[in-house]
Amino acid sequence: MDTFASGHSRSVRRGGAALVALLLAGLVAAPVAQAGTHHVVRADRGDLLKVTPVADLSRAEVVAFLAKGKVGTGTVRYGVTAYRLTYRTVGTDGAPTTATGLFVLPKTSSSLALGLVSDTHGTMVHRDYAPSVGEDFGRLSPYLHAAAGKAVAAPDYLGLGKGPGVHPYMDTRSAVTASQDMLRASRAAAGRAGRVLTGDLYLTGFSQGGQVAMALAREPGAFRVRAVAPVSGPYELSREEIPALFDGRVNDTSGVFYTAYFLVAQNRLHPLYKNPAEAFRAPYADRVERLFDGRHGEEDVLGVLPGSVKELLTPGFSERMRHPTGGLKEALEANDGVCDWKPRVPVRLYAARGDTDVPIGNARGCAADLASHGVRAPVMDQGRVSHRESAGKAAPKIARWFAR
Repeated sequence: MDTFASGHSRSVRRGGAALVALLLAGLVAAPVAQAGTHHVVRADRGDLLKVTPVADLSRAEVVAFLAKGKVGTGTVRYGVTAYRLTYRTVGTDGAPTTATGLFVLPKTSSSLALGLVSDTHGTMVHRDYAPSVGEDFGRLSPYLHAAAGKAVAAPDYLGLGKGPGVHPYMDTRSAVTASQDMLRASRAAAGRAGRVLTGDLYLTGFSQGGQVAMALAREPGAFRVRAVAPVSGPYELSREEIPALFDGRVNDTSGVFYTAYFLVAQNRLHPLYKNPAEAFRAPYADRVERLFDGRHGEEDVLGVLPGSVKELLTPGFSERMRHPTGGLKEALEANDGVCDWKPRVPVRLYAARGDTDVPIGNARGCAADLASHGVRAPVMDQGRVSHRESAGKAAPKIARWFAR
C-alpha cells in the first residue's frame, strides 16, 4: 500500500546511458542472442534474460533527486548506475513467466564487494509506476541505499514494469517468488558487470513492500539476511487493516482505492464474487474491474470511484468484509501471518502514528507476533506524519542502520 505519487514526474537525468550500454554490451547481448538460435535455454527461476541501462547519476545528481523527493541525503556517498533486469520467474499458478526489476550499483571501486539490499515497493496501479520504469517515487529508496554503498534489487513484482499480465495486488506468495528471483538475477547481473556481491542481504520495503520484506526474510534463498527494516507495512490485514477501513483510522480516499484494488485483484485468485454487482454498488460495478488493468493511473481510478468504502460496497459485501467467510477469508488468511515466526537477525519496524493509510497498529501487531516467538522488534514511530512521509523519514535512518 502506498500514498499516491504526485504528478509522476520524469525527473532523473540519463547522462552516460550510452557509455553504460557499451560497458554492458556483452552482458545484454548474450541472453538475447541465445533466444534467436535453436539452442535450448533452461527455464530456471532467476535466469537473467536482459539488462537495460536506465540511469547514470553522479553523487550530486543523486542528492538533488532525493532532495526533490524530500528524502534526507546525509548517507549519500556515491553516484549510482541503474538497470532494468528482465528475468525468469513463476506466476501465481506456478507456471513459468518473466518479470522485471530495478538493479542499482554504487559507483565504488570494482574491487569492493557489495552487500545487497532488497527494496520492495508499495502499492502501484499503473505498470509504468514500477521502479524499473518510473523515474520518481519508486526510485528514491533504491537510489538512497545504493548511494550509501550497497547494491540494490528492487523488483517490480508480477504484472508491473515490463512483465506480462496484470498485477496480483497483495498476493504475498507471488511477490515473494518474484523478489527471490530478482535476487538471483541481481547476483548474475553484478557478476557479469564485474562486481562481486558478498552474499549479505538487507531487507527493507515500504507499505505493500513492507509486508513483502517480512515474508521474504523468512525465505531469502542462498543469501545471508543481516537485518530487516520494513516501513509501514499492512502486516495485519484481518486484525488491523480491514477493521481500520470501517472505524475511521484509514482515510476515505485511500480506503476506497485499496479496497477496490484488493478485491478486484484477489477475485482473480480466490472466489470472492461471481459478478462485480455482488460486491460493488451501481454504477461502480460496471467499471471497477477495468480500472485495474495496469493501464490506469491513480487519478483515473479515483476520478471514477466514490468518496467512501460505504458508497463503494453493497451492504452485504460490506458485512462480509467485517466478518469474512469463504473466498474472502481464504484471501485474507493467505496474506496474514508474515510476522508469525522467529527471525534470527535484528528487526526494526518503522511506522508512523499519523499514518491514515496503514495505521501503526499493523506494526504493533507485527511486533507482538514476533515477541510471541521471543524476538524483540522495536516499533520505530516516525511521528504524526503521513504514510508517504513515513517512508521519507525512515529511509535515511535505515540506510545508516544497514551501514552499521
